[in-house]
Amino acid sequence: MIWLTWRQHRPQILLTAAFLAALGLLLLGSAVEARLYLADHAPPGCPGAATACGDFAAGLAERYDAVYSIFGWMPLVLPALVGAFWGAPLLGREYERGTHRLAWTQSVPPWRWLAVKLAVLGGAVVAGGLVLSLMVSLWRPVFRDGIDSAFGNIGVFNMVGVAPAAWWLYAFALGTLAGAVFRRTLPAMALVVAGVAATMFTLFALSDRYAEPVRAELAGSVVLDDPDARLVRTAWVKPSGGEVAGPASMVCPRRVDTGRSGRNTDAWHACLFGEGYRFAVYYHPPARFWRFQWTEAAILVTASVAFGGLAARRVLRRAGG
Repeated sequence: MIWLTWRQHRPQILLTAAFLAALGLLLLGSAVEARLYLADHAPPGCPGAATACGDFAAGLAERYDAVYSIFGWMPLVLPALVGAFWGAPLLGREYERGTHRLAWTQSVPPWRWLAVKLAVLGGAVVAGGLVLSLMVSLWRPVFRDGIDSAFGNIGVFNMVGVAPAAWWLYAFALGTLAGAVFRRTLPAMALVVAGVAATMFTLFALSDRYAEPVRAELAGSVVLDDPDARLVRTAWVKPSGGEVAGPASMVCPRRVDTGRSGRNTDAWHACLFGEGYRFAVYYHPPARFWRFQWTEAAILVTASVAFGGLAARRVLRRAGG
């Protein structure tokens, strides 16, 4: 059965392996080139707080904008592709072609036929996600200033750790269930793409609730010292102690062009701090990275097991009928 599974699904396996190899070469090439560029062009003392360092970081981001763009789409696109081209055809294509009838009349019982397919392909999907995570984790330090933190940036968060493997497995299981329900490949592919997108945006919205955020009050600054923290929300604290979304306009009038001028914004902040206001920041510290990783992975793996169980139940019921 393992050999048969390989023969039937080797196009997906080989194409995914080729994609990961090509992506690895792209990341390796960009990292080596960036290292050489940084060694030759980085101003003395950078990275740092100097104005020259900020200008250089902005130029570096513009120089590698294409690499950043590819990276920015991967957290959503790759799981959707896995679900569409690994999960959806697993059962949908069997039903379309009628080959499931032949498979179920052989010496191998239907439950074993399905279990081997789910185990082999599910394991391959998890391995592919972990390989992707490893490559990105090795590549990220070169572009640290351009891509933000692995915890504060949710897109990066879903490309490192165990998250890619969990998302790939979830998409694969969702595609398998869709193929079992629709018994056709194209509708199953459409459903899995929509389902992965909906799930991802839902977890984006819920992820801040994986733990109670830490609250910090800042006086004299509106910037948290830790750039790796995941911000949840902010508020102004009145001298009396109550929180407000924004101070009353009569406290410190804002100029119309405040939003376009950092200097004017700084002056407005300084005025508020001078009036006794403080800035409250609710955030998750970077130490919670793995707690959030395992929480999200547990949600996705649980859903994957449920989807796989529903697909198996539907298949075996048809086989028994």
